[in-house]
Amino acid sequence: MTTLRKQIPKFESEDEEREFWATHDSTDYIDWSEAKRVGMPNLKPSSSSPPDKTVSITLPQSVIDDLKVLAHKRDIPYESLLKIYLAERVEQEMRS
Repeated sequence: MTTLRKQIPKFESEDEEREFWATHDSTDYIDWSEAKRVGMPNLKPSSSSPPDKTVSITLPQSVIDDLKVLAHKRDIPYESLLKIYLAERVEQEMRS
């Protein structure tokens, strides 16, 4: 059974698109049951972005559990949501 999906808007920038997907559920726009897995073995990170650095932090289990619930609502890994939250807060603090 095919359900009607919302139309994905046109974005002016990557930042605008990133903000949109951070606040909207992709399942309202995409029927993931029709998705096909693809491989991109030659994909390389952008030369303009600095390399990521792995850090280790200890968090209370309750915080991790809450992150997992929130991330599930957005259909993203909880580690990605944690990075989004941390980046947003750092940016906010840098502006103040």
